[in-house]
Amino acid sequence: MTLDDFINKFDKDNAVVLLEGKRNVLEQDKEKLKALGTLLATRTTKMTFRSGNAEGSDQFFSDGVTNIDPKRLQVITPYTGHRKDTNLAYKTINIDDINISAGSEIVYQSKSNKKMEKLIDKYVLGEKNRFTIKAAYIIRDTIKAIGTDEIMPANYGIFYDDLNNPMSGGTGHTMQICVSNNIPIINQEVWFKWLEE
Repeated sequence: MTLDDFINKFDKDNAVVLLEGKRNVLEQDKEKLKALGTLLATRTTKMTFRSGNAEGSDQFFSDGVTNIDPKRLQVITPYTGHRKDTNLAYKTINIDDINISAGSEIVYQSKSNKKMEKLIDKYVLGEKNRFTIKAAYIIRDTIKAIGTDEIMPANYGIFYDDLNNPMSGGTGHTMQICVSNNIPIINQEVWFKWLEE
């Protein structure tokens, strides 16, 4: 997909585009992530950009977007106050403020991450500690993609992935949730080319 194709298809009212990825970003790629955020915020007018407020990719993409239009950046955080000093979002949604019931679609899809299944159960039942907080991150990643009754689902996902170990960790979970829900995704193998168009 070219940049123009992407803009023509997704720059619409209520469109939500994920801009996120790995915490570890290669030094030579950091400016490219900022450049993409800036390019997308400059060339589009309607879409909202959604992030998880993590270090690395999320921060670099967000820096680029907020340089142009901070009102179009939305962040979903795993708990109240998460990285609040670096949060650039116009709108922040904390999963602490979302009613997540044990039988919900959010929990069901989050538990597709088999490593976290038991921690997710404990978290949903109200057990909050340094172990179950890991479940909050996975639940947050699921919500970023599929939304809730009050939060629009994503329409598209743009990721910075580890190409040597693709679709792993929390970023991989988000990508897998997108794929399972027919939300198209791309990684830097595609969007690096957009910077050259």
